[in-house]
Amino acid sequence: MQRRDFLQAFGSATALAPLLVAGLLRPGAALAMSFNRAAFDAKTASDALRLIGAASAEASRDILLKAPEVAENGAAVPIEVISSIPGTTRLSVLIDKNPLPLALQFNFAPEAAARFQAKLRMAESSRLRVVATAGGKHYSVFREVKVTVGGCGD
Repeated sequence: MQRRDFLQAFGSATALAPLLVAGLLRPGAALAMSFNRAAFDAKTASDALRLIGAASAEASRDILLKAPEVAENGAAVPIEVISSIPGTTRLSVLIDKNPLPLALQFNFAPEAAARFQAKLRMAESSRLRVVATAGGKHYSVFREVKVTVGGCGD
């Protein structure tokens, strides 16, 4: 450890110690929300949609899905999702042709801005699907993403 790193760590600990002693800063158990493991283990997109309760999601223009039409590297496909549906509490991303289609899921407080950016791993060219949950209803948007290998289409 270098001197600068030591001084920075010691200074942080010195600043936090009085707060811990006074009870103003309490270490607590991290609260993790339980998740639907069965949906993440589903082998088809229709099974995953059924398991998250979104089998009959209706199309919506209030979900913005930014993803490239052509991805040169299927190991890191960048996406951005923004839901302007009021009260969005969950955003799920499914990749229809992946071995496990439910790629990720984010939960939001009803008053929070439902948006995120991520990089997905896509096994092959596929339809990318985002499902938003708001007010007990499900809404979806689709985008075809073509995955190429070394700049050549498959």
